Amino acid sequence: MRQFTIVMSWLLGLSMAVAAEVPEVTWDKYSLIIDGQRVCPVMGEVHYSRIPQAEWADEVRKMKEGGVTVIACYVFWNHIEETEGVFDWSGQRCLRQFLEVCSQEQLPVVLRVGPFCHGEARCGGIPDWLFSKGCEMRSEDPVFLAYTERLYRQIFTQVQGLQWKDGGPVMAMQFDNEYSGHGSYLMRLKQMAREIGFDLPFYTRTGWPELASPVPFGEMIPHYGDYADGFWERSIEETAGNYYKAFNFKAFRSSTAIATEQLGKQEERLNEGDEQYPYFTCELGGGMMTAYHRRPYLYPEDAYSMAIVKLGSGSNLLGYYMYHGGTNPDGKIWLNEMQRTPATNYNDMPVKTYDFQAPLGEFGQKNPHYYMLRKLHLFMHDWGDLLAPMEAVFPCPQDIQKGDDSFLRWSYRAKDGTGFIFINNYERLQNLSTKSHVQLEACGVKLPKLTIPAGTMCILPVNIDGIRYATAQPIAKRDGKIYLAQVKGIPSTIALQNGKVLKNLKPSGTAKPVCQNIYLLTSEQAERLFLQADEPQARSTAVAYQKEKEARALRTITIGVNRVAEEPTDEDFEQAAVYTIHLPQQRQALLQIAYRGDCARLYADGKLVADNFYNGRPFLMGLWRLPESCTSLELRILPLQKDMPVYFPREADTTPGESVVSITSAAY
Repeated sequence: MRQFTIVMSWLLGLSMAVAAEVPEVTWDKYSLIIDGQRVCPVMGEVHYSRIPQAEWADEVRKMKEGGVTVIACYVFWNHIEETEGVFDWSGQRCLRQFLEVCSQEQLPVVLRVGPFCHGEARCGGIPDWLFSKGCEMRSEDPVFLAYTERLYRQIFTQVQGLQWKDGGPVMAMQFDNEYSGHGSYLMRLKQMAREIGFDLPFYTRTGWPELASPVPFGEMIPHYGDYADGFWERSIEETAGNYYKAFNFKAFRSSTAIATEQLGKQEERLNEGDEQYPYFTCELGGGMMTAYHRRPYLYPEDAYSMAIVKLGSGSNLLGYYMYHGGTNPDGKIWLNEMQRTPATNYNDMPVKTYDFQAPLGEFGQKNPHYYMLRKLHLFMHDWGDLLAPMEAVFPCPQDIQKGDDSFLRWSYRAKDGTGFIFINNYERLQNLSTKSHVQLEACGVKLPKLTIPAGTMCILPVNIDGIRYATAQPIAKRDGKIYLAQVKGIPSTIALQNGKVLKNLKPSGTAKPVCQNIYLLTSEQAERLFLQADEPQARSTAVAYQKEKEARALRTITIGVNRVAEEPTDEDFEQAAVYTIHLPQQRQALLQIAYRGDCARLYADGKLVADNFYNGRPFLMGLWRLPESCTSLELRILPLQKDMPVYFPREADTTPGESVVSITSAAY
């Protein structure tokens, strides 16, 4: 019990005293409420079965240090029952041990239990053998429900004693995923779970797409999402789809861009009554995977901008998908989504990698947006109770065209004369311009006219904690101290409610306040505020390699059943260029392969251990995951071809052929 008193204390800013009972979790139309106090959680998706068991504790701890306060994870059916009737909860498939790690790290968990998960897993996580049973998938077909019940009973063996009511981490569960049918199916899944013994504070579903018939109000909180780009688009053009809408403040909670290859065109509609739920997300794009036919290159600003927009549009739970990347586990067959499978076969995905260009990558590497997003997470933690009941106000048009640069995109949230202004002068790949002479007003307070530089994304306080307004971003409020961050390109002004106005302030860090109890930080200082110490700079060293074979005959790129290019087969890689990489003695290192080619694979002693669809980023491999006896790796690269039916980002060199630019290792 003590550990979850502590996590709720951290989440809420309460004292560390041990409560006599498990914290009560309720919700209303605004937010979650823990023991009577509103919270704005940060939820990060990580898939335990895609990370080696020995790494769980370190990786969950990194998520927590990044400001994540709730863990979300899928339970992939075919990861645990690949063979009918044989459940494997061992090693990295051991859900119970993962939950115990979350408990030790004092983080609540939302389990997404399927039976259909998607998650770019083979058949959406549904085992191949189930397709031979003659039942209708994801329906109230008695045969399908019987197998699903057996799955849920198995999951319960892992969860029993670790539910919230027991003082454990499991706080909620999601049923199925991206379901468009009748709500009665979702309710049947919930009824089944409750009869088995699941008894949790709340239950969830994805709020997209619109259901054919609704779930009764109060049974499942819908969670929404948005992405900066989508590998699933059928187009191979840059900025295809309507992802641009994710960069504009708007009242409509959902997205019409997610899973368009399965769901088709979607209208901007919610089920009746859904706006009476709190506005939560579970799939705010922390990055994006690369499919064979479409290979987006995501930027740190993409995730940060969308998070600012979601907060400014009224969301009170930011749930990132993915927050931590992973690697598909070994199976009897490849466990990746691809067009040559019985179902969920819309996209050809890498066999092993599920890096997702997430804040924490496949091997736990901290990417730039890990730090960038921390600023928002600290803010949500420290001002969440104030932010949660604030209504969103939209002074600007909500329906825009791609690249619309005719106005500054901003909103504010306010209640009882206090508020926060949200600014987003950014849209992925659109180069929005600097906006001059901008007049912002909220809660009856006019800010001085500002010039908002291109690319600016920030939050400004109004009538908050003795500050009438500030042109600096609120980051944290701890031990009587208020921390603000300078917004690059905007002079820092703090106007106090006592009438004093301080202009052109310079960051002083945490050493001394700029006035009273207010500290002004640089953006970089804010990103690492309260971290114990900066990590030492990784030193890259060259790794020896040699070319063994030239690539042979070019393969014919075929178009699959779902009308996009198909990835190479295992046999195709027999025609690849072959390199030998001589491994360094230092194995706590991340191997980085800068190459040009269509796609590449790494083999250790003949076993496939990593793969990569080229998009301009290096091909990575955590050397600590290899057997100690392994002294070299075999790298195979298939060459780029002329006029491939593939979207490559502007960062990729698409010159036909293949080459290795460099191979380095960085101590980790």
